Amino acid sequence: MPGVIPFELGIPARIFGGARTPEGRNLYEVVTCSAVPGLVQTDADFPILVENGPEVLEAADTVVVPATHELDDIYVSGRLSGPLAAAFARIRPGTRVVSICTGSYLLAAAGLLDGRPATTHWDSADHFQRLFPQVKVDPDVLYIDDGDILTSAGVASGIDLCLHIVRRDHGTAIANAVARRTVVPPHRDGGQAQYIQRPLPEPQLASTTAARAWALGRLDQPLTLRELAERESMSVRTFTRRFREEVGISPGQWLVQQRVERARHLLESSDLSVDQVAHRAGFGTATSMRQHLHAALGVSPSAYRRTFNSTATPGV
Repeated sequence: MPGVIPFELGIPARIFGGARTPEGRNLYEVVTCSAVPGLVQTDADFPILVENGPEVLEAADTVVVPATHELDDIYVSGRLSGPLAAAFARIRPGTRVVSICTGSYLLAAAGLLDGRPATTHWDSADHFQRLFPQVKVDPDVLYIDDGDILTSAGVASGIDLCLHIVRRDHGTAIANAVARRTVVPPHRDGGQAQYIQRPLPEPQLASTTAARAWALGRLDQPLTLRELAERESMSVRTFTRRFREEVGISPGQWLVQQRVERARHLLESSDLSVDQVAHRAGFGTATSMRQHLHAALGVSPSAYRRTFNSTATPGV
């Protein structure tokens, strides 16, 4: 759309375009289009030339809608009109549709978010909810995966969501490789708070970084909140508050996330039994790991392995 934000526009091309097999084969074909092809003005001091029109939407498996600052009509009416409505009508039923930041306004105006959970930039969340009362808005998360409809919060959370999609499609190894090449964190869970009051600790305040590094090296062992706090010479209460300020979630939630990621990696890359994976990931028992993996991914360890580990022994 006119007024598109170049940063958000570049995220899908950078993340999906960087997803490759170990042999170097591209896993996605990224095509950019506009409702009206030609020169499109951005919100910066330069335009971009978009050669493809909305007809390419008819063949898309996933449609990603980036943010734009020119949403005046939608902000007031809550409806799509003209070329935009015609463009959205070309999207096939069942196509995966994704929004980055305030691109969620277009999805809501198209009726795609009715009765569904969604998020948007925290600064627009109240207005978004008033304009689209039928949408279940969560203003506190980085992104929401509701199956065929996915929405992200502001700006950089679009990177998190696109990496999440790569991880969902092709596993953690591919997603982590993309993240390394892009030099961004490989995983920030969608439930993490999008607006952290102090994203970096003030120089005079102690950080929880050392405790997190220490914990990552001992995920296979029982870890208590008191032990983590002692690594930083803090009381449990101070450590918990500081941890949430820096990371956006509680220490317990963070540990579960890291253990799920460890389990996913081991299920993808090894022939270890489910019991062995559960032990090395720190869940203790296979039952506990199954519960956490199902809560995070909606699948069992065996089903996840069948999908993402082609070398694993059948039935393991």
